This record gives sequence, structure tokens and C-alpha cells, in this order.
Amino acid sequence: MRVVFDSNVLIAAFATHGLCHPLFEACVRGHEVFVSARILDEVEKKLIRKIRLPPAAAAEVREYLESHCKVEVPLPVPPDACRDRNDLHVLGAAIAARAEYLATGDDDLLELRRFRETEIVTPRQLYEALRRSRS
Repeated sequence: MRVVFDSNVLIAAFATHGLCHPLFEACVRGHEVFVSARILDEVEKKLIRKIRLPPAAAAEVREYLESHCKVEVPLPVPPDACRDRNDLHVLGAAIAARAEYLATGDDDLLELRRFRETEIVTPRQLYEALRRSRS
């Protein structure tokens, strides 16, 4: 399975003890996980600004992600593909990765449900898809 994680899911994976952390780890262990440089930038900046993680710790998270995920260069996406133009790069990363799933908590992306060949899902929906694929 090929999966792109949006920055909000990655932040939750490293800043909370909820579903996102074990979900991310399961995907890293058994599937192909993709991100983009911009997603990594967002994760690092928000870990520092919003979560108040020390910059050195945020840099370690970024290094971990770079070593466990494939970094894709997003492909161009039409400006009207999503109501929030700031999310176009995430869709472009999913296209470049030929991702089956894009896991996000962003309502602007979730309302699309699918973009080309990529199903856009919540972390819980991705977790359920992983469970079904094991059966």
C-alpha cells in the first residue's frame, strides 16, 4: 500500500498518544509512506510553534521522517482541485507517489474523498483499511 500522510497527521503521530502514532508506525513497517519537502517543513515548523517542541527535537522528528519515508516532489495540480490552495501541494505529492491513500484531518481535503487514484481518508479510515487488507 502506498500512503501519503498530511502534516497534521504526522504532527499528531509525534505529539500525541492517540491513533496516529501506531498508524504511522504500522505503515512505515509494512507499506510505502510518502511525504514532500513542504510537508516536512510544515511538520517541523508546527512542532516548534504550536506544540512548543525544542527546535533540536523537531529537527530529529524531521530526520526520522526523512529516513523512514520517501520524499516526493509534488506534481502540478489545477488551482481549482481543492477549495484551499494551500493544500494543492499535498494532492500533488499524492499524485507523484501514486498513493492509494492520503491520510489527513483537513476538512478541505476530506471533502474531496478522492483525487484521481488516491482515496482521501481520516486516520481512523486508514486504520480500518489496513485492518481489512490484513484479513
